[in-house]
Amino acid sequence: MKNKPNALLQDLINQMELEQIEVNLFRGESRDIGSRAVFGGQVLGQSLRAAVKTVDENRLPHSMHAYFILPGDIKAPIIYDVDRIRDGGSFTTRRVIAIQHGRAIFNMSASFQIKEEGVEHQIEMPNVTPPEELPEDLERRKKIIDKVPERLKKIYLQQWPIDFRRVEQYSPFSSEKLAPVKHVWFRAVETLPDDPNLHRSLLAYTSDFNLLSTAMLPHGLSFASPNLLVASLDHALWFHCDFRMDEWLLYTMQSPNAANARGFSIGHIFNQQGKLVATVAQEGLMRLGKK
Repeated sequence: MKNKPNALLQDLINQMELEQIEVNLFRGESRDIGSRAVFGGQVLGQSLRAAVKTVDENRLPHSMHAYFILPGDIKAPIIYDVDRIRDGGSFTTRRVIAIQHGRAIFNMSASFQIKEEGVEHQIEMPNVTPPEELPEDLERRKKIIDKVPERLKKIYLQQWPIDFRRVEQYSPFSSEKLAPVKHVWFRAVETLPDDPNLHRSLLAYTSDFNLLSTAMLPHGLSFASPNLLVASLDHALWFHCDFRMDEWLLYTMQSPNAANARGFSIGHIFNQQGKLVATVAQEGLMRLGKK
């Protein structure tokens, strides 16, 4: 890896930085990644970054719980209003509301903690193919470009600031019904600064990829399905220990349930040494329309 981030990664870092416009008020800009509205991971990362800017640097976020209320307008800035709910002896609590056009589009609560020693245990990391033996995601996408709908081809071939390596090599455009399980390695494409809060914000951003699509697998559905309306509804993320986003992390995902036009997914994120660094849960809208 090089010491200087490439343009795509630097742009993502800049997105997470935010502009402070008043005490407790921050402004963020959006990027179009091909979705019809602001990407949910962007709002997750930016809202956490806004909260971080109001908390003592010795306290790191250990959990965040968010609800997506309205689709975000890609062309409009997002205002993040931070409520300093509590500064306790060991824990700090913040609430963040994301606002566009005078309306809340998202709200999030985050908890921060001073580092403490205590008992430890964790689940085991699954034994999967290591990232070095898997094809780069862009290479994989190019091989199946003939199966991609014409309207999605430009989006599908774009490059990302995050390098994804998928363990399961099925086509996302297949109607084959599969088990609701997915394993994806990921890391930033180049070396990042040592700020642990930046790494947490970027993990929040990345954690919104792949979860909802895991719930689609048993039904032979994908984001390209013409009769399917999908959207993130809520998102919870727990940080268990320190990690680096520029080192390989394994995202293991499963969907225990889909019902009432909603799909529910859980993810565990491990570093390459097998340490469980974070856990994620998300429910998303999966509404089938008329064909």
